[in-house]
Amino acid sequence: MAREFSTVGVVGLGTMGAGIVEVFARNGVDVVAVEISEPALERGRATLTRSTDRAVAKGKLAVADRDALHERVHFAVGLDALHSVDLVIEAVPEHLDLKQRIFAELDRVCRPEAILATNTSSLSVTEISVATTRPNQVIGIHFFNPAPVMKLVEVVRTVVTAPEVVADVEALCARLGKVDVTINDRAGFIANALLFGYLNHAVAMVESHYAAREDIDAAMKLGCGLPMGPLALMDLIGLDTAYEILDTMYRRGGRDRRHAPVPLLKQMVTAGLLGRKSGRGFYTYERPGSPVVVPDEATPLATDAAAADGARAIAKVGVVGSGTMATGIVEVFARAGYEVVSVARGLEKSATLREAVQTSLHKGVVRGKLAEADRDAALGRISWSATLDHLADVDLVVEAVVEELSVKQALFASLDEICKPGVVLATTTSSLPVIDVAMASHRPADVVGLHFFNPAPVMPLVEVVRTIRTSPEATATARAVCATLGKTGVVCADRSGFIVNALLFPYLNDAVKMLEASYSTADDIDHAMKLGCGYPMGPFELLDVVGLDVALAIQRELYLELREPGFAPAPLLEHLVTAGYLGRKARRGFRDHSHH
Repeated sequence: MAREFSTVGVVGLGTMGAGIVEVFARNGVDVVAVEISEPALERGRATLTRSTDRAVAKGKLAVADRDALHERVHFAVGLDALHSVDLVIEAVPEHLDLKQRIFAELDRVCRPEAILATNTSSLSVTEISVATTRPNQVIGIHFFNPAPVMKLVEVVRTVVTAPEVVADVEALCARLGKVDVTINDRAGFIANALLFGYLNHAVAMVESHYAAREDIDAAMKLGCGLPMGPLALMDLIGLDTAYEILDTMYRRGGRDRRHAPVPLLKQMVTAGLLGRKSGRGFYTYERPGSPVVVPDEATPLATDAAAADGARAIAKVGVVGSGTMATGIVEVFARAGYEVVSVARGLEKSATLREAVQTSLHKGVVRGKLAEADRDAALGRISWSATLDHLADVDLVVEAVVEELSVKQALFASLDEICKPGVVLATTTSSLPVIDVAMASHRPADVVGLHFFNPAPVMPLVEVVRTIRTSPEATATARAVCATLGKTGVVCADRSGFIVNALLFPYLNDAVKMLEASYSTADDIDHAMKLGCGYPMGPFELLDVVGLDVALAIQRELYLELREPGFAPAPLLEHLVTAGYLGRKARRGFRDHSHH
């Protein structure tokens, strides 16, 4: 029989502690909420009141239920108040010596059969447990912020945690309406171990002026459907907390350089730029504690600035290529009001391409996304051609041919001879260095990368890639064109993976390594990222959709360019690809898709 938890203690009533108190009290459990002093206790009480009042205002909680919830909470100063609880959860700041002192004291105060739990997100539960005489009754119960809303709980067992303690805590999580993943004590557990390498990498991009903070955040929200960009998320977590978690993971987790906090992070923490709580982090906020971002000296000017940057006027656009990307790009430009010259190799390919664009536009009408008149106008703006000579009078060329350097270089050499001076030449490559393509034309100042995401008509993001030879005018033109297309253009330098793939794929690779180490299951890791971080898909779901061969190729490129050991492709990923398990398209990847 699972033990009945009738009274639970919570130590530390910061954001997390107060949230945990609310979770228990909402679910009919009596709570003893403990702080170190009267003022701290009052702050905790105020946090709980604010949160429950908000829930009432939003219609998520009945007034009677709120009052009953507050009835169940008993506030007290000092650990002595916990002498008769069945379980204690500690939620004080992430300092090992502090937690060890508290656990030694709890061991003295609490009943011998009480379970002692820590909400740590990065410290060793084992090291905390040895401060007590009952390490077999110590466990990690890691809630996510905000605790009342987030569904995930990581239950962390040490090598000595008693199996019945684990079972009792799992049953308790179910009673709280949470989804639990049970794991061993390892740096960062699941969610943070995967999340913080990615966050640290995003900070490195800001530090090296690779891309602007707004562009990095927009890229991940629009390109991956994440609820927040990495830098806004860092500000929410708190840069000091993020620094502590990274530092602990680096020291405990086998000294992976990707967890070594980027120097900029330490500098910001030292300077008191801690994120939302201090009113300033990567962004500037209305006031400390406010979520409202206000402009500061790093905020980009309004879009009218494009003209000031010398953006050139674009009326006629050439699109070269006949694949899926070319089809989508032709449609996007035609719908946005540009005259489009579509060039495909040979009349047959040109006819197929024309049919594909017509079909897509017609679907838009059927789905009510496009008026018939607009469809006809868009088609009327496109001329179909099988020869590059028809690009003699366009203002912008977008190349979307096969991802082979020699083919693209030959094309850019031809464009150099055909196009008039001042034309912006764009390549849609996602894996080749743009500079290698640019140097094949004798006008590298006019060449940019325009990386559209698939399907181009739907995806709101375009990565604008500037090489070291790209002129500011060409970059400004590309950005202005993206805006006219109704897309968000994010500018970055010419490095492998640009923004999205460079941040996304190492995270996916880390997930594969975690599975490979038998630390957790694909299901639990997917649950952790969807429920703990609000990701639309878990890493293994996403890998199966993207294709394991594609993921491996991108990861190899990133590794070759950066030579960072942490970026080496996971052997398991290589083995699955060799075995032909490529994901959904092969009906088998990390999961079996044959019955779908």
